[in-house]
Amino acid sequence: MKPRQLSILAGVSYLVIFFAAIFGNFLVLEAILASPIETVTQNHMMVRFGILAFLLTVVFDVVVAWALYELYKDHFLSGLSTYFRMMHAAIMGVALFALPLALKATTETEILRQVDIFNIIWLIGLFFFGIHLILLARIIKKPKFIALFLMLAGIMYMIDTGAHFLLPNYDTYSEVFLAMVAIPSIIGEMSFAIWLLVKGGKT
Repeated sequence: MKPRQLSILAGVSYLVIFFAAIFGNFLVLEAILASPIETVTQNHMMVRFGILAFLLTVVFDVVVAWALYELYKDHFLSGLSTYFRMMHAAIMGVALFALPLALKATTETEILRQVDIFNIIWLIGLFFFGIHLILLARIIKKPKFIALFLMLAGIMYMIDTGAHFLLPNYDTYSEVFLAMVAIPSIIGEMSFAIWLLVKGGKT
């Protein structure tokens, strides 16, 4: 594929990941956490679509990893960056095993336990995703503000994962950490996706 085609493919895939993750996280998982039994029994189709949405994020994560590698394969860090993104996708795929089990659970405690397992495994994957973003920022270099926000997002992902496991009272600061991750991540990754669609791959 030509660089421009690869860039568009990566940009479109980024947008699919973005919207699928929003649906899965902020509609499905939040609904389960708010009303576990009711959501799993009465809105089980929404949960099933949520699982499908997360599956799509894994599929298109691999597509993005491949497209970015092909775009920047001349850079010495490109292969390493790709491996770390692929690790994130693989771990996310493993985490997804917990969600179908939540559908089969019959108690609120068991449903929430499966969601917790999903979140913990995914959290580990986000540590490696953070490394990928740091390396990606070094690879693309320009536009500088996008590279900067990708770098910050990567660092924040790693700090947040570390804080989850190191701070016994993490929940006290969870909203602060969420903002620290979300702001640079949304700005950096969405800007990068738009840049890929509009200007990436052009000579």
